[in-house]
Amino acid sequence: MSAEDVYKALMEAGEDVGLATVYRVLTQFEAAGLVVRHNFDGGHAVFELADGGHHDHMVNVETSEVIEFFDSEIEKRQKEIVAEHGYELVDHNLVLYVRKKR
Repeated sequence: MSAEDVYKALMEAGEDVGLATVYRVLTQFEAAGLVVRHNFDGGHAVFELADGGHHDHMVNVETSEVIEFFDSEIEKRQKEIVAEHGYELVDHNLVLYVRKKR
């Protein structure tokens, strides 16, 4: 969810909170390791709960929908490629930009 999405959900729930407060709290949650911020191409940040599990993302370039996925074969292959080049994988972030087939 973006900060704006969180703000809209709170307003719909009848909570009286400002958008600046939402941004501040999300930043605090990020610093505490409770949420993870992603800055996908397109400009705005989205946040997700930090559940400790790894996954990758697809971003629909037409709707900005973010789809989470995990593929053990992709994970395995990335580690192999890194090792083939004499490195150790520390972290990574895979984002695929997609649109529906026409």
